[in-house]
Amino acid sequence: MKRFFRLYSPLFLPMKTLAYIDGFNLYYGALKGTAYKWLDIIQLIQRIAYIQNPNIHLTGVRYFTSPVKAKIASHGELAVQAQNAYLKALKSTYPDTIQIIEGFFSLSEAGMPRYQNPLIKSDRISVWRLEEKKTDVQLALAMYRDAYLSNAEQLLLVSNDTDQVPTLEAIKADFPHLRIGLIIPRLKTNDAKQRPSNAELETLADWTRQYIHENELAECQLPTLIKTKKKPVFKPNYW
Repeated sequence: MKRFFRLYSPLFLPMKTLAYIDGFNLYYGALKGTAYKWLDIIQLIQRIAYIQNPNIHLTGVRYFTSPVKAKIASHGELAVQAQNAYLKALKSTYPDTIQIIEGFFSLSEAGMPRYQNPLIKSDRISVWRLEEKKTDVQLALAMYRDAYLSNAEQLLLVSNDTDQVPTLEAIKADFPHLRIGLIIPRLKTNDAKQRPSNAELETLADWTRQYIHENELAECQLPTLIKTKKKPVFKPNYW
């Protein structure tokens, strides 16, 4: 009888988990300037989640991003091609797990006050203003909708963005039975200038990983060549 209980106890059943990745936040928090951009994000999340709870079963990953604009990218059109290759690599490797949800970047002229102290509001200069559109709202709605539809027992957010605080507040209030996990996408370093983990998000999560180790990024990389039904996908040379 005891053996039967141990085998079927809820403590040992897989916890159905959906993950939501803020791609922009992940890139600038942990990947920019590194050699790990060809990241296998599914493997990374599974690895971190397993450390937290071996019974977590990752059933889906929703990855939120926006197409790069060649006009402002450091590598121009090569950056566009690299991003396209990466997204294709993820979809080809995990067709039944990953969902890529795109917003867009808005690039426009804006008048901003010149930097000086004290501030003189009338002294303005023209600058390019780049804004990512739709992704924050899309992520928030996806999380709340999955909670409403009971699509998971745990929602795992990969972001350090304060804009998602109201999202977690609403889910905690309306669906208190759901667990919320949080992975802060920033490298573990001794840099005093590094952006701190978001305390507001942490208070709303049932568990938090405040950083990502560099060796975890290094060990969770996609193959250099990925076969598809058509042309194979190669890791970009400059990555």
